[in-house]
This record gives sequence, structure tokens and C-alpha cells, in this order.
Amino acid sequence: MIRSTLLVLAAASALALAPRADANEPVVLRDSVSVTGETVTLGDLFDVAGETGAVMVSRSPEPGQRGSIDPHYVRTLAARHGLAWANATGLRRITVTRASRTIDSQTLHDLIEGELYAREGRSYALQINGTALIHAPADSTGLPRLGNFQHDTRTGLFAAEVLTHDGAEPVRISGRAHATADVPVLARPIPAGEVITEADIDWISTRADRIRADAVLNADAIAGQEARRALRPGEPLRAYDLRAPVVISRGEIVSLVFTAPGISLNARARALEDAGADEIIRFVNLQSNRTVEAMVEGPGRARVVASGGPS
Repeated sequence: MIRSTLLVLAAASALALAPRADANEPVVLRDSVSVTGETVTLGDLFDVAGETGAVMVSRSPEPGQRGSIDPHYVRTLAARHGLAWANATGLRRITVTRASRTIDSQTLHDLIEGELYAREGRSYALQINGTALIHAPADSTGLPRLGNFQHDTRTGLFAAEVLTHDGAEPVRISGRAHATADVPVLARPIPAGEVITEADIDWISTRADRIRADAVLNADAIAGQEARRALRPGEPLRAYDLRAPVVISRGEIVSLVFTAPGISLNARARALEDAGADEIIRFVNLQSNRTVEAMVEGPGRARVVASGGPS
């Protein structure tokens, strides 16, 4: 008798604690629904905790992506677990965002450039196809790294697998790698006629296939030279852009020297061009009024290089 009475009391208590449709707790949908894990729960949608908050509603979107859930399904599931959501705003879809940590384009470039340098000992400029941003789960651990990597040195095409975190499925990326070279350039604008110093020289890295055949690649061939025309900074220089500093100016009267075995002749001549040391230019012999070619030896002096004496 006593045992039967206890069972009846226990059953009555259980019925009193069980959720009823007419006694559901009113809840309000969160303003912004964002999750970090692989599932969306009632606790993610509403401010509830405990066993009710842990009830799974749906799978989460991929990291960094958005997904949507049917409000009617959420309302029914919530009611089943003692929650009353009125959907007062009339939502047609509930948007859910999954948080992530991102692997940006600079990180991808660093990974691939490092791999190429380790393999080939030179630097490359990269073009990565498609998106240059990869998402990993916000709660994931481990640094991104390269898995399988292939590079065609003839075409520059590469394909790589990126492992975003420990235990991650590989993400495939592809693109093209262009070999680069360091090239001397000017650090400031240089006007025509100014002599370039070592302090005026800077270096840039540029694609090797874009370097002109006549580009000056040796800084020693630039310092001490004069700008033949106004030159802009940051651009590779051509041999034509430079010349030796002018030591004889056009129209200047110089001493013209001709030497031959046992003989040395001097004449006065007028320069027809500007010239630096060791350059060959034309002069007019003031005595004969004829044009000769001579190599400039220094200020006010040139030596005939053509056959025969000064005419």
C-alpha cells in the first residue's frame, strides 16, 4: 500500500516538471547569430543554457560562410523543448554566420615563396588564382603549412595543397610564379646634366622577364655617371640614359693632339658635341676648317683617332 502511494506521488511530480505547450518560456532570437563549432544549437539562437541550450538545430555553415535555417522548424523545435518563440518580426530565414580565422594572401605568398626559395634558391613574384583568402575553424589549432607542391620551372605554373590547421582537409590553390631580380634604380629624380652619386641609388625587386635587355644591372656602372636626360626614380636605367660627365662642352676650343712614330702635332679645334672623358666626338680644326674625330682625354684636350694627321 505504502509502495503504491509512493509511485503515484513520483508520477505526479514528473508530470508537474514536464514542459507543457501552454507553459513554454518566452524567448527572443539573438540579434546576431554566430557560431564557432560544427553545429547550431538552441543556445546559439536564444539566450538559454543547460540541456535545452545544447539541443542541436542544424549543422553549421563552413568556416567564414553564412547559412540559413527555416524559422518554422526552429519555432516547432523550441516549443518541443519548452521555449516559446513568437517570431514577431516575421523572419522568413534565420541567418547564421560561422566564425573563422583567416589565412590571408600575404600568408599564402610567404608559404609559397619560402618553398620556392628553399627548392631553387631564388625569389619569385606570385599570382594566385581565384580567392586569396582561406578560412579555418575559429577553434582550430596549428599553423598553416603546405602539403603537396608542384612547380613547372618552364611555364612558372604551380599547384599546392594548403593545410590550414592540424587535422585539416587540404585546400588546393594554383597560380603562376615569376622569377625576380634585384635591379638598381634612382632614389630621387635626377635632372639632365647632374652627376649621379652612390647615395642616389636604390634597389627594387622586379620580374626578370620584364627587365629590358639594355637595362643597367650594375650599380657601379651608374655611380659617377651623368644623366643624359631627366630621369625618374624607381625605374630601371638604360645605358642610353647615362654618359660620362661632360669635360668638354659643345663649342669649346681645345688642344687637338696627333701623334705618330717620331712626330707629335698640336692644333686648335672646336668641339661639335658635349663629351666626357674617353668619348670620341667630332671637332673642327680651326686651321684647316676640316672635321676630325678625336678621343677626349680630359678638360681642354683631345687626341686624334682617325688615320692621318690633323687636316
